[in-house]
Amino acid sequence: MKETELILAIESSCDDTSCAVLRGKQVLSNVVSGQEVHSAYGGVVPELASRAHQAHIVPVVNEALKKAEVSKDDLSAIAFTSGPGLMGSLLVGTSFAKSLSLALDIPLIDVHHMRAHVLAHLIEGDDLKNPEFPFLCLTVSGGHTQIVRVDSPLDMTVLGETIDDAAGEAFDKAAKLLGLPYPGGPEIDRRAVLGNADEITFSKPKVNNLDFSFSGLKTSILYTLQAKLKEDEAYVRDHLDDICAAVQQTIIDILMDKLVKATKQTGIRRVAIAGGVSANRGLRHRLYELSKKNNWELFLPPFEFTTDNAAMIGITGYFMWKAGHVADLSISAKARMKL
Repeated sequence: MKETELILAIESSCDDTSCAVLRGKQVLSNVVSGQEVHSAYGGVVPELASRAHQAHIVPVVNEALKKAEVSKDDLSAIAFTSGPGLMGSLLVGTSFAKSLSLALDIPLIDVHHMRAHVLAHLIEGDDLKNPEFPFLCLTVSGGHTQIVRVDSPLDMTVLGETIDDAAGEAFDKAAKLLGLPYPGGPEIDRRAVLGNADEITFSKPKVNNLDFSFSGLKTSILYTLQAKLKEDEAYVRDHLDDICAAVQQTIIDILMDKLVKATKQTGIRRVAIAGGVSANRGLRHRLYELSKKNNWELFLPPFEFTTDNAAMIGITGYFMWKAGHVADLSISAKARMKL
């Protein structure tokens, strides 16, 4: 396989329709179309998501090809997200990728969504710093929270993961309790810098090993706020920024406690973060502080590659193709998949 060959990548695991074109490890284009329709419901509605993907996918692919200044006939392979994710959303991307692969008579590469978040760190570019192996990656998103040991692009080991809810879901559910708009994580992040995190305290779940739990934290936030509101009906309104600061600090504390433990257990001091929550400013600031304190080599992805995007699918497809992995047209999407 020549480095000049082109991979078109498609990502449709949740509510973002994305297409990217890569030449080797270089991203030529990375187009993402979001779905505003879900904001009115306070969360992603699967049926609406799949319908929006159907409407968006052709324009997004055309835009990605246009920005990359290539034709579909120039493509060498098609990479796509086969799971995990929302089944209806995955089916749109999977069906389109299979059809395009068949029409162009070029290879098809099925990509694991969570592996792709990690491998976004291997995209090459002028201002991008790529980690050497092995490294640890804390992957935090709306649906997943994991600490992964990465020994090569295709050799990953999950050291710890959530046993119930993900960190991103905890942010969004807390925001919903506070009456903040969806998605709630960015709004909590924005308000947290204005508040005093010591104003209110939430209990942290105790989980063995390197696993996480956020279900209990959501319950603690609910009950603590209910108790405060019984004493003062205006408590949430008058202390909204403080509550946001406390929620954010508690979630970050849980994540960092496990990450520090993982570095000590493995002896690995190259640390990366991935997933949508990796865009959180409070989390990035804490990572900077810990990297200095613990002498870590820290790798933070550009914001473009934190949320769901096709560039990360493309770079993963590149390494899989290079290793000889090609799917056939019998491949199907799967809502749940182990890394």
